[in-house]
This record gives sequence, C-alpha cells and structure tokens, in this order.
Amino acid sequence: MSINVSEIVLHQLHHTPQGENQATELTTVLRDNLLNISPEVDQMMLQLHQAYQGKAKAYGIFQSESVFAQQLNRLLEQETDFLPFSHSCAKMLATELVKYPFVSGGTFILCRYTFLATEYLFLALIDSRASMLVDEQLEVKRTEYLEIAQYDIACRINLTDLKLDAQSNRYLTFIKGRVGRKVADFFMDFLGAEEGFNPQLQNQTLLQAVSDYCEQGELNKEQTQAVKKQVFDYCKGQINSGEEIALTELSAELPTLNEVPFADFTQEKEYGLEESIPPVRNALKTLTKYSGSGKGVTISFDAELLGQRLIWDELSDTLTIKGLPANLRDQLERNK
Repeated sequence: MSINVSEIVLHQLHHTPQGENQATELTTVLRDNLLNISPEVDQMMLQLHQAYQGKAKAYGIFQSESVFAQQLNRLLEQETDFLPFSHSCAKMLATELVKYPFVSGGTFILCRYTFLATEYLFLALIDSRASMLVDEQLEVKRTEYLEIAQYDIACRINLTDLKLDAQSNRYLTFIKGRVGRKVADFFMDFLGAEEGFNPQLQNQTLLQAVSDYCEQGELNKEQTQAVKKQVFDYCKGQINSGEEIALTELSAELPTLNEVPFADFTQEKEYGLEESIPPVRNALKTLTKYSGSGKGVTISFDAELLGQRLIWDELSDTLTIKGLPANLRDQLERNK
C-alpha cells in the first residue's frame, strides 16, 4: 500500500525552562517553505500513518466557534495556502500547550495526504531521541531522530468525510495518550472540538444488544455462547484486516431468531448503534472471556468453562477451579 503526500511542512517548538515562579515558554521555529516531496518523506508519512492506525483514538467534532475549523475551512476553500495555515496552527498549538504542566517541545508535523482514496490532514507533535551512530570512517557520533512509532500527541482529520458529510460525528480523531485525559483535553482545546463519537460505548452497546437478542430468541446457555463466539470471530477478523464492524454484515453472519434479523432487532429496540463501528479489542474480549484483577490476583478464562471447570458461588464470593493449568500446578509444587 502506498501513500500520496500532497503538502507537508515541519515546524519546531522549543521548550525554554523558566524559574520556579515563572511561566513556561515555548518558542516557535517556523519553516518559510514546504518540504519537497521525496521517497524519504513518503516513507516517513507511511510509518506515521501506520503507527496512528494502531493507536487508541477518540473521536470529535468541531465546535461552532472553533478558530481552527475556520482556518481549515479557508484552506479547503483555497482562500489561504498550506504554509500560512501551518504557521497559524503552530502558534495556536504553542499557546495551548504552555497551559499544561507536561509541556515539552518537539517537531510539529502538518501533512495533507491521500491513502486508499481518502484524503487526510495529519497533525502531530513528535519528540526527538538521542542515539549513537558509526559513520563511514568508523567514528562514533551522536545523532538525533524522530520518535515516529512512539508519539502520543497527534490528531487526524478525514477531509473526504468532512467534505461529503458536514453532519458526520467521526471525521476527527486524536490519540488518547499515555498521560491520560490531559492530552485529550489539550487537543480538544487546540482544535476547538468536542466529543462526537464514542467507540467504547458503541462496542458495549453492541455486546448488550447481542445478549438481549439471544435472550429474546430463548437460546440456552450453549446456544448463546455459540452466537457470541460468532460475533467475536467476525469482529476479530475486522480488527485483523483493519476494518470496522458493519452492522448489516455482522447480522448476515448470525442466525435469525424469531424471524427477526439482528440488524432489524437493534433498530426496533432503538439501541442507537451506528451502521459502522470501530472495534475495541478489550471490550469485545468479554464476548468469549471472563477476566479481572485486583488485590494481587489476576484471573482470565473462556466463558464456556463457567459452570464446568470453574464454579462460581455467588453467596460465598468464591470461584472454584477444577483442573489447574499444568504450568501453574508445577509452580505450586515447586514452592510448596
């Protein structure tokens, strides 16, 4: 698969440490021209795109008063060029970022590209890392490189979706980030956006709909588990292929219960499911597994084993395991 970069520019935000009682400062270093499109640029953006695809993302929509959205609209209407648009973005980014205690500098990448007939605008603040290299004279030298795979301050706007459907609630995504809600809040403020689509909630609602569908179909425990496994296998296939869960496609995979297909059932009961849902792996695991951890104990097992090898006594709050895994039993015997 190839990527087609149309416009790209890099700017830098330099973090200037201040005294204990002084405000944090970020200095913007702006390029005065766009990068030339080269095989190296294409390869860098392909790696950034692929890394972004695999990260946990949240969805948003622009607020009516979003300054970023207004400037983006001017860009799309060809009222301004990509370079001045990028300058404005870098300055807004620095203004928002200094409000947060985790502020740091980095390389700010803005790129407009096409992948699989979809046009995107990608924005990311990426850290640099120091390393060592051996040059042609076998001398050891210090070098710096962009942390392309590990970045967590980034967003991407699906320009194709935005142009085709102004009412879409999923044209904007951003990385949730390892430092928690602060990164999410920061990007919301920078973009002038608010939450638009919640994949986690959609996945949880889908699982509830599947359970209700089996219950109204009066399926027994084994039949219900078989249907849930069908759902899980379909969703796992979508995850592996990088595709979303298509509700009508999933419905076609499942048995029709009480003469009502699953897709019709979800509409009749008004679950509010989207026609296409990004799969959330951790949420979907509960279709076929029970798992939990706490107080030094972690337990995970296939749902079909409950009532067979694993017996739950609700009153005494105990779980009895019949037939321990061999490697666990060996550890217990060695350390008894």
